[in-house]
Amino acid sequence: MKFRELAIEGAFEITPQLHGDPRGLFAEWYRFDRLAEVVGHPLRLAQGNLSVSARGVVRGIHFADVPPGQAKYVTCVRGAVLDVIVDLRVGSPTFGRWEGVRLDDVDRRAVYISEGLGHGFCALTDDATLSYLCSETYNPTGEHAVHPLDPDLGIEWPADAPQLSARDEAAPSLAEAVASGLLPSYEVCRAFTGSLNG
Repeated sequence: MKFRELAIEGAFEITPQLHGDPRGLFAEWYRFDRLAEVVGHPLRLAQGNLSVSARGVVRGIHFADVPPGQAKYVTCVRGAVLDVIVDLRVGSPTFGRWEGVRLDDVDRRAVYISEGLGHGFCALTDDATLSYLCSETYNPTGEHAVHPLDPDLGIEWPADAPQLSARDEAAPSLAEAVASGLLPSYEVCRAFTGSLNG
């Protein structure tokens, strides 16, 4: 299992070692201890989600109030997606920047997304299926979104006509989210994740 920190602090790409033979495949896609070594604290497993999307569906950009936020560990168990992480922490050196990682059922990569970062993805295949572990349970009053097609973000979604949910279609732009005070603070996020280090 290899960990690679992305250019956004708190975001990691994880590549598992695949063991295959004529019978099939085995891969260790999550390790509590290895992740804790890399991020500095264990991931509290509070909820597991499964998401199935048709080709061209874009979901996100979603984030949660910090504290407590919601860290995520995401992998694609069927098909392929472009998984996108956006730095929404006001005051961060990489604020507004995004990174994309292809997750698929071939390389079996995963991404870890720290509290305060935005998350979204675009399904590259029909029935693209994501499985993700979350550090907190869903809290509808503390969950928010930024419009995934906001030109200020400039995310290069690999879809000719991205399909959005009504919620994501109605989400504010990055500038609107900043102006309304909706986004988390970089310093608050760092202090919170620092408190998890024990």
